[in-house]
This record gives sequence, C-alpha cells and structure tokens, in this order.
Amino acid sequence: SLGQNVIVIVPGANLLLNFEDLKRASDVICKAKVVVCQLEITPAVSLEALKMARASGVKTLFNPAPALADLDPQFYTYSDIFCCNETEAEILTGISVGSLEDAAKVGRMLLERGCKLVIVTLGAEGCMMISGEEPIPKHVPAGKVRAVDTTGAGDSFVGALAFYLAYYPKLSMEEMIRKSNCVASVSVQAPGTQSSYPYRKDLPQDLF
Repeated sequence: SLGQNVIVIVPGANLLLNFEDLKRASDVICKAKVVVCQLEITPAVSLEALKMARASGVKTLFNPAPALADLDPQFYTYSDIFCCNETEAEILTGISVGSLEDAAKVGRMLLERGCKLVIVTLGAEGCMMISGEEPIPKHVPAGKVRAVDTTGAGDSFVGALAFYLAYYPKLSMEEMIRKSNCVASVSVQAPGTQSSYPYRKDLPQDLF
C-alpha cells in the first residue's frame, strides 16, 4: 500500500572491502565525529570498524541492513545508536512489529543485548526511540506526505541522523530524530534514491 517500505539490495563491490582497506582508513575512522556501519559489507569488517571507532571515542551508529538472524552479539555492545526498521527488527528479535507497543518491546529487547540507544523506524508512523538513560519508549511521529518511492528512505534517515550527530550534537536526540524523519519524508516524494535535497526551495528552514 501507499507509503510502505520497499527494500532494494544490489550486493557487489561492497563485499570486496576487507580488513586491509579498514587498516588503511584507520586514520580517518579514528578522527571522525560519527561512524556509520551497515551489513552491506562483510559483517566482520563492519564490526571491526565499530570497534576501531569506539576505541577512539568516536560515536557509533549501526544500521543492521540487510538484517541477519544470527548477528554477532558484539554489534549491540559496540553500537552507541542501533537503528533498525520493522523488517530488520523482526529478523533480529522474532517480534513482528505491527504497533508502537511491538516497537517498544523490540527496543527493550535490543537494549538488554547491550545497545545504548535503540531507534526503530516505522515508515509513515515515524520512529520509536528508547535508551538506557530514558527507558520509557518515546514515539517521534513523521509528518504526513504523499509517498511516491520509499526506496532509500531508511538510508536518508540514517544519513541525516549521522549529520545531526556530527554537526549539531547539542540537539536532543528527539529533535535529531524529528529532523531526520523530515529529511526521509522529502526523499520519498520523488522517484529514485538520488536526493534532490539541495535544489529544493520549499523545504522547512529549521532542518539546519
């Protein structure tokens, strides 16, 4: 139905990234403000990148996409922010996310596995966030838009969140998520995954 999440995965060159590549990039990784990892490269390489970042005090944002049922448990403990969608949440926990309550249940389960903060993205419903510091789940709704193509919406959200974490660290997490929801909602209003973001004159000015 309209606005539902659609995933497109084209594995290829990403799988060639190896530990040697990581070693060569260690300087950049360790000086970063935020490191984002997913599972489109070999999981062990992603995990090593998270460990390198954490060892240097760099904030880690992990998006388990595409999700693995047997995800290495260390991914949870090395993720400052663990961000998954409903499909990934179900693969990781076995809980089918059909409501805000289900998303909260997933969040609590992932916190127990060692995450510091969990965000479950819920498409048109926005996000659910929960953390060790704020154990009461908080729903951050998304604005209503007409979705044309949802491909890449999750990546838009994660990329925007990384941007706000790096450049606007004084914002509350709820505000970062609200703004990231807004960026993702812009991304679904046109076909394709290439953002027209810099060229849009009609965007809310409070995104920056």
